[in-house]
Amino acid sequence: MNKFSHIDVRVRSLQDALPFYEQLLPALGFNRTFHSRDWRVFAADGELPSAPYFAITEDPEHQPSSHLTGFWAEDRAEVDRLAELVSQAGGHIESGPQLFPISPTYYAVYFEDPCGNKFEIVHRLN
Repeated sequence: MNKFSHIDVRVRSLQDALPFYEQLLPALGFNRTFHSRDWRVFAADGELPSAPYFAITEDPEHQPSSHLTGFWAEDRAEVDRLAELVSQAGGHIESGPQLFPISPTYYAVYFEDPCGNKFEIVHRLN
């Protein structure tokens, strides 16, 4: 059973960040939206409330930290494809896509959203 429930992300500006997430999140499988006045919610397949979801809200005072959220990719080609999408959607690639010395097959890209929140997309065999 997958114990993942959701991620809540704060951004300084929905206007700056939402176009990025509208491109990235469906590519990661968060393809249904449940938006409200204060939250933009992108859900994966499944029945709510148990379906995993990614929620975004605006906080003009938000300061990004070194916290990192990682997403799984099925193979290296998906890491490469999603890295290109991140760049085209307005994200900032910090490093990769490449192999990292975490394990012999750890292939990842590290990036930031337009507001500086940190993410990773990774594929590894062991």
